[in-house]
Amino acid sequence: MTSPTVSSRDLPHPTREEIRLEGVLHALSDPMRLRIVRELAAVGDELSCSHFDLPVTKSTTTHHFRVLRESGVIQQIYRGTAKMNGLRKEDLDDLFPGLLDALLASASRQAVRLGG
Repeated sequence: MTSPTVSSRDLPHPTREEIRLEGVLHALSDPMRLRIVRELAAVGDELSCSHFDLPVTKSTTTHHFRVLRESGVIQQIYRGTAKMNGLRKEDLDDLFPGLLDALLASASRQAVRLGG
């Protein structure tokens, strides 16, 4: 039996069973990563990395996306030359019912309260 060919552009993601609550909470504890997740949730579709205009360096932005991917919060896939990002909402909702919605709602209320 042969294993499927893995492209050098395939990115490692945890399976649904490997996603851990503490990893998700850690990933969402950073304001830049929470901003990415809020935007993905608001759009409800995949967005390319270049879509996000974060006030940090490109290498820091790459780090934030890696933390989100490795924690299981987002799925990243190459489409042509673009790296597309999608929220793993179904996985997160199945594993931690209500958590993502509560965090996103709280983040929105905080943004209004702080004027951001």
